[in-house]
Amino acid sequence: MSWLSRMLGGKSDGGLKPQRLDYLNEALALERQGDFDAALTSYRLALRDHPNDPRILQNMAIAFSRTGRLEEAVRAYRRALELDPLLSGAHYGLAFLQLRRGDPAEGARHLQAFLDAPPSGAEADRWVRHARQTLEELKAAPVRDVAPSDQGEA
Repeated sequence: MSWLSRMLGGKSDGGLKPQRLDYLNEALALERQGDFDAALTSYRLALRDHPNDPRILQNMAIAFSRTGRLEEAVRAYRRALELDPLLSGAHYGLAFLQLRRGDPAEGARHLQAFLDAPPSGAEADRWVRHARQTLEELKAAPVRDVAPSDQGEA
């Protein structure tokens, strides 16, 4: 064993091995700095290492939303929910994306799923209150009938 290897706590099995970067933490740090495009690159690398991690997909969906890539965000949330149907954050995010897309029924369904298994903690209370309020507003909203077009009648 070489003296350098011993100093670094290595073994005598042939030298130092390169360490993999922690792409998830790198992505989170980039998001905190507001660099969502770079964060998405790191999330993709993290997903390559852990292809079935729903939390990586959820974080990707958030970054996609913040960069205006709403369809990609919806796909990432849906994939996260395929892997973990109880992932409350994915239900919450998908609910509001569906509302933005004009689908209140789907939005309400995901808000209810979020509220069925909400996260806990002081910070989570804010999101739970927001989800409850939005769901109540959706239930109270009048159902709009869509009248058939007159097909050119004057």
